[in-house]
Amino acid sequence: MILALVAVLAVQDTSRIAEAQTVLSQLVESYGVSGAEAPVRAVVQRLLPTWARAETDTAGNLWVRLGQGDGGPVVIVAHMDEIGFRIDSILTDGSLAIRNRGGFFPSLFEAKPALIHGERGDIPGIFLPRDTGFTLRAPPPIRVSVGMKTRAGAESLGVRVGQTITMPKQYVRLAGTRATGRSFDDRMGCAALILALRRLDRTKLKHQVIFVFSVREEIGLEGADAVAHQLGTTVRRVHAIDTFVSADSPLELRNFAVAPLGAGAVARALDNSSITPPAYVDSLAQLARARNVALQIGTTNGGNDGSTFTSFGVVDVPIGWPLRYSHSPAEVVDLKDLMSLADLVRAVAEDW
Repeated sequence: MILALVAVLAVQDTSRIAEAQTVLSQLVESYGVSGAEAPVRAVVQRLLPTWARAETDTAGNLWVRLGQGDGGPVVIVAHMDEIGFRIDSILTDGSLAIRNRGGFFPSLFEAKPALIHGERGDIPGIFLPRDTGFTLRAPPPIRVSVGMKTRAGAESLGVRVGQTITMPKQYVRLAGTRATGRSFDDRMGCAALILALRRLDRTKLKHQVIFVFSVREEIGLEGADAVAHQLGTTVRRVHAIDTFVSADSPLELRNFAVAPLGAGAVARALDNSSITPPAYVDSLAQLARARNVALQIGTTNGGNDGSTFTSFGVVDVPIGWPLRYSHSPAEVVDLKDLMSLADLVRAVAEDW
């Protein structure tokens, strides 16, 4: 009997891992630099359960409203955008002057392939390396070449000022339940919301719950700020579902932000943008224990969408997932953490 139960649970876990990977890989392999999230939003809408009625606000955020009752809604938010670049100008030599959309190290992109996201499709290019790695001054701004020698030549390919640029990316499964790629921040959060909605028992909702897939988080939490101003003081609690930048890496000192990959979701008790009241951290931990969901508790760097609600007196209880090599072309995650995160999001909606 015990062996049979173990076998059933193993099959269930394997099935859930497969589903998590299917959802996550589609989100990761869609492109959506801050301010250009439409392709990601379309993937999210396609992956939602058929009963979900999604609406897009004027800022570009995608809302799914569930339940009803007094006392105001609980908001659960994950952002759709990713880091990247925007074309500021096309230079006379045909190269592109670009500007960061989000905070990261542009040097990680030097001498790598580039994709300019144009109206007629993606245009291949390359992030130009600096002339030398031996310099005492700050390196010049990074530029992109599309192989043309003149501005007119670049424009003939469909290149325009204002278009976004990224590096090509691919979801790659590693050993066990690990995976690597780019823009897991915050496609893991979006995947967790989708997986939670697929298994949500709507009859258990005691009040309204609003799932939000937000825009322009990486350039200043702009989408979430629009939601916060629309809902104001009516919100009973907000949960930002976003990266926990972890020191679980051979490159980091383990005296801050340690949350091992594969050990479950993380309560972001403190980051650069908000502090969760200890009583709420304890309540979240109690909920996780009651639902047998793996949960870690930690502090890290970075901000979260929920902090835009705090000026309205709303308590921000952000929940993360451990990430190695944040904002790099080779981020690493564990699919077990995605399952844990989805289960916790569902528990927050149904029981808290």
